[in-house]
Amino acid sequence: MYKYLLFLCFPVFMFSQTQRIEGTVVNTKNEKLPLVSIEIYNSQNALVKKITTNENGSFMLEGISENTVKLVVKDLEYAQFEENLDLEKQDKPLHIILKKDIQDIQEVVVTKQKPLVKRKIDRLEFNVENSNISSLNAWEILKKTPGVTAGNDVLAIKGSQSILVTINDKKVMLTGDELKNFLENTQGDEVKSVEVITNPPAKYEASGSAVLNIVMKKNKIEGYRGVISSKYVQSQYAKGVAGISQYYKKGKLSLMGSYYLGTGTYYREGTDYVHYVEDQTRWISTMNRKDQNKSQNTVNFNLGYEIDSLTSVSLNYSGSFSPKSFGTYNVPTLIYNNQDIVESNYTTINDHYSRSINNSLSFQVDRKLNKKSQLTWTNYFSGNNARKYQNVITQLDFINQSPKENNFLTHNKSDVQLYSTQADYQWKNEKWELESGGKYSFVKTNSQLDFSDNENGQVQYRPDKSNIFDYKEHNFALYSSLAFNPGKWNFKAGLRAEKTDLEGVVSEPYEVNKNDYWKLFPTLYAQYTTDSKHQFGLSYGKRISRPSYSWLNPAKSYYNLFSYFQGDPKLKATIVHNLNFTYTWKDWNLDFYYRKEIYPSMEISFQEPSTNSLIYHYTNIEKAQAYGLSLYKNFQFKPWWSLSLSENLEHNENYFVGVDQLLYKNQVWNLSSTISTSFILDKNSDWKVEVGHQYNSPSIQGTFRISSSSSAYLVMNKKFLNKKLEASLFFNDIFKTSREKISTKYANQDNYFLDYRDTQNFIISLKFNFGNQSVKNSKTIKKADEQERM
Repeated sequence: MYKYLLFLCFPVFMFSQTQRIEGTVVNTKNEKLPLVSIEIYNSQNALVKKITTNENGSFMLEGISENTVKLVVKDLEYAQFEENLDLEKQDKPLHIILKKDIQDIQEVVVTKQKPLVKRKIDRLEFNVENSNISSLNAWEILKKTPGVTAGNDVLAIKGSQSILVTINDKKVMLTGDELKNFLENTQGDEVKSVEVITNPPAKYEASGSAVLNIVMKKNKIEGYRGVISSKYVQSQYAKGVAGISQYYKKGKLSLMGSYYLGTGTYYREGTDYVHYVEDQTRWISTMNRKDQNKSQNTVNFNLGYEIDSLTSVSLNYSGSFSPKSFGTYNVPTLIYNNQDIVESNYTTINDHYSRSINNSLSFQVDRKLNKKSQLTWTNYFSGNNARKYQNVITQLDFINQSPKENNFLTHNKSDVQLYSTQADYQWKNEKWELESGGKYSFVKTNSQLDFSDNENGQVQYRPDKSNIFDYKEHNFALYSSLAFNPGKWNFKAGLRAEKTDLEGVVSEPYEVNKNDYWKLFPTLYAQYTTDSKHQFGLSYGKRISRPSYSWLNPAKSYYNLFSYFQGDPKLKATIVHNLNFTYTWKDWNLDFYYRKEIYPSMEISFQEPSTNSLIYHYTNIEKAQAYGLSLYKNFQFKPWWSLSLSENLEHNENYFVGVDQLLYKNQVWNLSSTISTSFILDKNSDWKVEVGHQYNSPSIQGTFRISSSSSAYLVMNKKFLNKKLEASLFFNDIFKTSREKISTKYANQDNYFLDYRDTQNFIISLKFNFGNQSVKNSKTIKKADEQERM
């Protein structure tokens, strides 16, 4: 009976069967092309099916009811392929060969040659890959990123200096000069983009009012290739960097290793002025600092491996080694009386050296659970070890006193260790995206100051002026965020909870500071895009800015006999509220923002008349708030000529309690402006020129008022030898206008210092590429059965 039913239904099955098309797409070199668009149109020229080729350049379309269709194959780098097919006669897989489209390729190259800004719902992405400034180091690239300023070599985003710097979303455990030196030895041609995140989502740790994430390039080229580079820097004195980067990718394995060696002499000019109103004297010190560093070593290593089509692991190591930086400062100080006559003087001779070692190691596992979700587990370790020794001799010649000599020695040791482990879960479909995870981190620091002086006639160890500071911090965090993208509207909301346990122990005088607290950090985002591509966004985020570990150390670090730096173990964490409204249209990017900081911590100075001392220390001021407008626009006048504008106008207010215990308000309107124009002089050799100018109007920081500064620059790049050799020329601070004056004046406080950091320089760099440089030679990994079953 069943046989008869099957026989009766057989003609129906035959009539209703559907057709199938399969094939492979290659180029003229017979290289298989992944991610190529395949489209099928019916006889009415209506789109029936659309897919892309897989990693092996293959495709398969099923369920086609039409017998005659049109096949269209599209890819940006190749000419469009079209063919009419009779599926009844098509009995073997197609073999499609795409040919290069010269015009399309040139358009793609031009687009990639310029830096682009892309507004996302929670960040601004600045693409520097293959741009003029990619020949600079990472520090110079950050200074030219929209929304970022670097006054007095301190990074700030929209006026806030409380920034968390990350590389590939991993925290950099450096601040101040250490961070600057590390980024100066990070090659810009390895940077893909910089993400400016003023309201970081819940996935990021809550520390810092904003996040500056440097995204490094990934190796996509199959086989072996390498880059040899060298750079010569001429400022007041010469500096140089030379190194090699090597890349290897084969099948499931990917390796990268680089080593750079830097050497040179660093110079900085400064003048300190202190007016003591009590005795009507003025102390003026001239300090020109010259330091030599003959060996700055930067090492990077990355290993990536695909265990199977669902699981991949990566191991990354980065190290920075500076075994010895040394110099001798000769600092004369003149003391004027109220008749403007020099009545006393002293000279400080500071002989010093320092060394630093920084190691970071991370291990990450990524596992795809299904087509919509994945799990990531990241372990991270970082260690920073620093030593600084100084021998300070002061020759004193004061009025009504016999000339004498004072001598003291200090030896600072610091060791910081950080370990963290984090698990992240992500689920995503066409409209919804869920992120959730947890993180545990542990920080341990040990700082030791050994102080000796000749107060008793000979140099002896002074335990009362020496100090040991131990600090431990445990941080546990849970977060979750949900995004909804129905179409024109995009929404995202998140909540992060962090528990912090900390303990600081000071040896002299003995003191123990303990604290533990829970904090909640919500984030909210909304974005709307009109039919004409006008984009509006609104976001809010709450953040916490924890003090740097060195700021918590109460030991007095002496610059000279009358000036020292001191931290505070009782520094409070700063709570920051950020509110942003953004508007984007045709490369116009506008950002209206408001920021409120509760107990912000920062470095300020105050003079102590009883000892004629000038003391620098980190402390909490009462509060700070700012509001302003940021603008970024890129104009493409011609295919070979573009111009970029980056402007930030801000009103900033700082409230602090002065030495007279009165509340003061320091406020200013600040303008940060960058304008640059780029020219492509020759496409074939990638000969490009960029000229730019940066300007910062007067600004404030706590008790400080900082003068205006500016800098003009020119950078030129050109490639030779079939683009294997790249030469760059860079002129920075052409007119030597980056000098700043940082002053404090209220109550009986009247002091300032002039600071110039030797920023006028020119740089010549050469880079030679060898090995396989063609991305299209990349053969993608064949996916195993695990992913086929998803």
